Amino acid sequence: MTRSLWPRFLVPGGLWLAAFFVVPLGITVGVSFGTTDELGNTLYGWNPANYADLLDPLFAPVLLRSVLFALATTALCLLIGYPVAYYIARFGGRFKHLLVAAIVVPFLVNYLVRTYAWVALLSNEGLVNQLAGTEVRALNTTWAVVGGLVYGYLAFMILPVYAALDRLDPALIEAGKDLYGSPAQTFRHVTWPATFQGVLAGSVLVFLPAVGDFISASLLGGPDTYMIGNLIQQQFYDAGNWPFGSALTIVLMLFLLVWMAFYLRSAARAAREVTP
Repeated sequence: MTRSLWPRFLVPGGLWLAAFFVVPLGITVGVSFGTTDELGNTLYGWNPANYADLLDPLFAPVLLRSVLFALATTALCLLIGYPVAYYIARFGGRFKHLLVAAIVVPFLVNYLVRTYAWVALLSNEGLVNQLAGTEVRALNTTWAVVGGLVYGYLAFMILPVYAALDRLDPALIEAGKDLYGSPAQTFRHVTWPATFQGVLAGSVLVFLPAVGDFISASLLGGPDTYMIGNLIQQQFYDAGNWPFGSALTIVLMLFLLVWMAFYLRSAARAAREVTP
């Protein structure tokens, strides 16, 4: 009776996903093969040229820039987030949960609002220029966009790594030290392998939204720093070319699906290695 009851709880969630994910995705796929008339209205049909247009050299720099920005964001989030997570997990003590809350609470503010705060800080009259005592060109640069992405998604790296470190038995680290391992050797042979899945999860959580982000590039960058998210937005709102915008969306989703499949495969392999 119980085994037959629990699957029924999947029905509401399944219907929700079907109505607000599967159906819109199917419409997007249909539109991606369509065309537009003289008035800009979308016409369903069979026009694979929308996907062939993605091979235009004009779009290659945008696609490559999106991947590079996302990779740089992931790497910086790891370099910044791992030490923070390590300190909280190992030395946070009774303030551990308070420190985690201090990291999470600011990220509850809307991402757009937080990005506008960066605009205010990096503008010509902003705090950065005031502290520098001279005019520093901070906005409309690559570093401004990547910095905004790092700020926007840093918590997504810290939390999985913290969870992995918090589960790590401190006795393992002490055992590494008792075996005359240096701090670097203990980290490489004990801490890093035990927390690799947390790092991998954090990397996926940062990379996937970062590669499709368009807010940071729109507000903190310029035309030379636009990403694929900005290109998709332009096709839908400025150019009115919904079929090509839909094709870009589908290709981006397929690209992200490859990364997700890589993560799931790595997680399954690690689980098999841990299971006796």
